[in-house]
Amino acid sequence: MSTYLLVHGAWHSGQSWERVVPLLTSAGHRVVTPTLTGYGDKAHLLSPEVGLDTHVDDVVGLILEEDFTDVVLVGHSYAGLVISSVANRIPDRIAQLVYLDAMVPVDGETAVDVMPVTQTMIDRAAKAGTGWRIPPGPELPPPYGLFGVTDPADVAWLRTMLSDQPLLCLQQPARLDNPAVNAIERTHIHCTVKPEGFVRRPVPAIQPNGSPSQVWELPTGHDCMITMPAELSELLLKLG
Repeated sequence: MSTYLLVHGAWHSGQSWERVVPLLTSAGHRVVTPTLTGYGDKAHLLSPEVGLDTHVDDVVGLILEEDFTDVVLVGHSYAGLVISSVANRIPDRIAQLVYLDAMVPVDGETAVDVMPVTQTMIDRAAKAGTGWRIPPGPELPPPYGLFGVTDPADVAWLRTMLSDQPLLCLQQPARLDNPAVNAIERTHIHCTVKPEGFVRRPVPAIQPNGSPSQVWELPTGHDCMITMPAELSELLLKLG
């Protein structure tokens, strides 16, 4: 049995993994889908002080409290920053890092460094007067939809779990200064349906541990856990 710890991205909650969980558990694995501070049923904890460090503490605390080891740590989107810093703190507990259509930082980088378009969202919020609260982006015409979700029923369900994103999450740097983190195996899963002009940072041919990089693709939009849960689960099960 493997422990899959699935970390949701910005604006979302642990509920976003609802369609993936039974597919992994039915294969005999333990699956944990925490909601980070400030989102979903923890939205009442949202404040200007909630940042990347808060979310790293959330995940590290959970792993230590439950005494999880050999964790397959999956980070979607913004949570690529979260899982990187978590692995930096407790590398001996992490078996695999999975960057699911995610930001992949090097030491000291913020979300804006990894994906400069993030600054546009910050500027838009400042102009609108929402300050430290970054609202979710608008729904786009198909095939891009709301975070890549286009089915009307799925869009309606997704809206029920979206919360504002705290500004500090996008400004605090990820930490990858522990040499032990470099030994952890990495897998990248890319969703290929992207708005025109989207630029993804290339994955280096060689992982930090010296082995060839592993990059898989899913022909869907950003929230593949909603649009292609079976296909995503099939890929994740290869790692357990």
